[in-house]
Amino acid sequence: MNEHTQEQRQAFDRLRRVRTEALEHARRTQELALERRDLIRALIAEGFSQADVARELGVTRQAVQKMLAC
Repeated sequence: MNEHTQEQRQAFDRLRRVRTEALEHARRTQELALERRDLIRALIAEGFSQADVARELGVTRQAVQKMLAC
């Protein structure tokens, strides 16, 4: 199927753009998770507990533990 209609070409173009956006989003998400982990570790090093951090973030202490594990 080498002969694509204009609509099909547009769909493939959109598919490529969406894929590129998704890859960029995944890369940025990973960067932010690392930054979040570093910030949490810094706060804990200053004497805050995981429970303190969890309260500030509005999440459970277990969620903070998971964030630190990433």
